[in-house]
Amino acid sequence: MVLDKLGSSLKETLNKITKSVFVDEKLINELVKDLQRALLQSDTNVKLVFDLTKRIKERAKDKTPPGLTKREHLVNIVYGELTNFLGKEAQDIKIEKKPTKIMLVGLFGSGKTTTTGKLAKYYKKRGYKVAVIQTDTWRPAAYEQLQQLSKDVGVEFFGMKNEKDPVAVYLNFEEKFKDYDIIIVDTAGRDALSDELVGELNQINAAVQADERLLVISADVGQAAQKQAQMFHDSCNVTGVIITKLEGTAKGGGALSACAVTNASIKFIGVGEKVDDLETFDPERFVGRLIGMGDITLLLEKAQEAFSEDQAKDMSEKFLKGEFNLVDLYEQMKSLKKMGSFGKIMELVPGMGSLKLPKEMLDVQEGKLEKWKFAMDSMTQEELETPDILNAPRIDRIAVGSGLRVPEIRELLKQYRQSKKMMKMFKGEGDVNKMMSKLKGKMPKGFGM
Repeated sequence: MVLDKLGSSLKETLNKITKSVFVDEKLINELVKDLQRALLQSDTNVKLVFDLTKRIKERAKDKTPPGLTKREHLVNIVYGELTNFLGKEAQDIKIEKKPTKIMLVGLFGSGKTTTTGKLAKYYKKRGYKVAVIQTDTWRPAAYEQLQQLSKDVGVEFFGMKNEKDPVAVYLNFEEKFKDYDIIIVDTAGRDALSDELVGELNQINAAVQADERLLVISADVGQAAQKQAQMFHDSCNVTGVIITKLEGTAKGGGALSACAVTNASIKFIGVGEKVDDLETFDPERFVGRLIGMGDITLLLEKAQEAFSEDQAKDMSEKFLKGEFNLVDLYEQMKSLKKMGSFGKIMELVPGMGSLKLPKEMLDVQEGKLEKWKFAMDSMTQEELETPDILNAPRIDRIAVGSGLRVPEIRELLKQYRQSKKMMKMFKGEGDVNKMMSKLKGKMPKGFGM
């Protein structure tokens, strides 16, 4: 999940507020200290941390607005200030001309080439005709890596394997770029921002005349991120930032606060190693995930990508009729897998992110999905369509065929029956509001405003 440690600390801090009987000066002082500790441990810039918590402390003295309790008002203040700290609102890249040219810059190890592939996939999924060009003539494997990524993603690749001049590489293909909506330029890096790299970036920037110059910076660089961001900003006027490696336990505070220092907004975040693990950065939604409020917008976007319109319509009809079999469950499982890991999906569901679900439990859920897939692969079409015929001898046969234990097959059937029971509960309900009100009472209690 994104920034596990920081998120857990922030949730614990805010839970103190929601569980407190009184909101007094003592509670506010404890809240401020907890926030400072959480942000500093994530390598956030010290000055920015104290400026942020000072504003929270001052605003906490304001009169509580009508309709809110003091606890809710304090939570809103923290939520709002964290959102403002990370840029207030999303800053989209406008694709207004053909071609729109995006140039990626950064040091070795920041993930520029991988991010080039992810960015190409992101825009291709949105209907743009995309091409990538490799101008990194320093790193030996850069050419082959981007060439393979381009093939995997299904976009056009340009590059010259033996050319040492990055400007010559770009100019060699410039005439062909007018056929594309978006051109993504991957540039060379170094171990540090040297005069040599600055000169090279200035030359390639002059040739490309990029519409966007995005700094790719790794979430694990810590406090060094601020200096790195400022130097790149000064050398090539960075228009935005992509932060990579934000998944898992990466601290990330240094990279996030670096953007506050340079006033270069975060455009995208990398949240995994797969080519689909790139998200647009929306400060409000990002903070919501950190403090356990979820991100329903991103959840719906992922669902739309995973389920085709026909699939969604078919499942909706079966959902309303109360019809459901193992084939449907199987198709759902395959589509859910496209949305990402179980842990990532849970993080996006409002309320679920604030539950302290052990990583081991999430891993077990992932494992169950894989096992259940094996079990269904060992069933006949009749068994998949009519699970009620699955008696003990059939279950024994499926267990042998799939390499699973009998209890694991029975657990799958139990899951199916529970899902079918839920479907029957909605049978005949045509009103979405009624269905949602039924579900509301079954949602787990999580962090609430």
